[in-house]
Amino acid sequence: MAATMCDRGPDGSGVWSNGPVALGHRRLKIIDLSAASGQPIVDSTTGLSAVFNGCIYNYRELRAELSAKGHQFFSTGDSEVVVKAYAEWGLDFVDHLIGMFAVAISERDSGRLVLARDRLGIKPLYLAESAGVLRFASTLPALLAGGGVDTTIDPVALAHYLSFHSIVPPPRTILRGVSKLPPATVRVYEPDGRSHERIYWNPPFLRRDEHADWSEKDWQDALLESLTTAVRRRMVADVPVGVLLSGGLDSSLVVALLAGEGQRGLSTFSIGFDAVGGREGDEFRYSDVVAKTFDTDHHQIRVAAQDLVPPLEAAVAAMSEPMVSHDCVAFYLLSQEVSRHVKVVQSGQGADEILGGYHWYPPLHRIDREQALDTYARAFFDRDAAGLARVLNPDWLAEGDPAREFVAAHLAAPGAQTAVDAGLRIDTQIMLTDDPVKRVDNMTMAHGLEARVPFLDHEFVELAAACPPELKLAQGGKGVLKEIGRRVLPHEVIDRPKGYFPVPGLTHLEGKLLDRVRDALHAPEARRRDLFRPDYVNALLDAPNAELTPLNGNKLWQLGLLEMWLQSHGID
Repeated sequence: MAATMCDRGPDGSGVWSNGPVALGHRRLKIIDLSAASGQPIVDSTTGLSAVFNGCIYNYRELRAELSAKGHQFFSTGDSEVVVKAYAEWGLDFVDHLIGMFAVAISERDSGRLVLARDRLGIKPLYLAESAGVLRFASTLPALLAGGGVDTTIDPVALAHYLSFHSIVPPPRTILRGVSKLPPATVRVYEPDGRSHERIYWNPPFLRRDEHADWSEKDWQDALLESLTTAVRRRMVADVPVGVLLSGGLDSSLVVALLAGEGQRGLSTFSIGFDAVGGREGDEFRYSDVVAKTFDTDHHQIRVAAQDLVPPLEAAVAAMSEPMVSHDCVAFYLLSQEVSRHVKVVQSGQGADEILGGYHWYPPLHRIDREQALDTYARAFFDRDAAGLARVLNPDWLAEGDPAREFVAAHLAAPGAQTAVDAGLRIDTQIMLTDDPVKRVDNMTMAHGLEARVPFLDHEFVELAAACPPELKLAQGGKGVLKEIGRRVLPHEVIDRPKGYFPVPGLTHLEGKLLDRVRDALHAPEARRRDLFRPDYVNALLDAPNAELTPLNGNKLWQLGLLEMWLQSHGID
């Protein structure tokens, strides 16, 4: 199992077992480069053994606090701090951690196993449970390597994938025998197999009394201070830290704030593709302005016109779950090059979900909460129940409309003041975790590159959740962030059309890519699975770019990617 993750952790490995518990780990050396921070961590003093993935940004402060309480340390890293924090505070240890993490802790004396995942789900944790056995790993393929996993397709997850813009909310995955621990969750497995859990973080999307007299400038000041703290925290490392600089507002602001904190010679990286069919493939004119303004050590990564099938195959193999965004190939190629220069980067993911940057938020403004579902679904859903019936063979249809039912319950739950708040909450807690954040983790870690996301600092997210929606929706979205940007960034980076990672060769299926999709959908494994109605597939193949989702995704690509992923991971 651990060997499948050597790309995520190329710098070392370790295994440990005691009775019914075995732990394996692959190491990426970021903090405390010595062997003392190798894993699994075995602490005979506390009787705890653990494996940990991620980074605790406040580990130095916690170490000092725990030392004052009498704990002694044998390393200078953050991994041991996690174990000592558990020894001191028990299941409440997560409340003290600022960072991204997935952790498993085995108690020698009680036989208990404790699993925990960070508040925003930045680091993954997959589970496979069968009679008397629990396996867990940072990737789904690692569980498959362990054997004994039910790899049949989960019809409910399939409905989510085809309806909720390829998002499968936790605890489900596309495979019936694999689940994922939800974010902000601590789960305890007792020796007899019983388990219990608690959700330790669920920020209210409500206005607070302490902010009642805040002006627009007060909000800008507070969010700027919080974001500055977030980027400063994410420089904690014993190796250099760079920035993925797209040239958009979000990543440019990260560079500006780091420069303001005194970072000099910061390594920044941008990627661009050749234009195809009149569609531009890079945003270098924006990233170059930022790099020049803040005197960074800038790297333009140019991907010439090429056969995109090989990097696509590599990106699909790196996916723990099927992800349709063509950004995956861009992030894969970018990470491949960046990993030759640095081991850690900061990235601008999350700002749109946290601060209202998407086009479906304004329609939610000033409507009743009861209308939120239909408004959100029109903007975001790829298909309704009738649409699923046109795509899937009857044996694979789930009962009801799982995606709509899930979203309806989430939007209606207490703790969100307005329809916009409810939309921002579901995107922050569900969509963000299981689309862009997962995409970035998978593609960067495939090359032993750690990505840190300051916009997902939990204290920044809590503050942004309390911010009045009209400040976030102003100026076409992220208005409050744009005003912050005006203080520190060149104006042309702010007052520009919203950009995406452009991969022109993947936004329009033709040539070798279309042939690859056709091959995947007609492969023997696909025929045996028999997921999709042949008439629907053939109609899409006859007009491969005619049917798009509301978010301009290609519906043929969505089907082909799922089959490519299943076949790539040996799922027959």
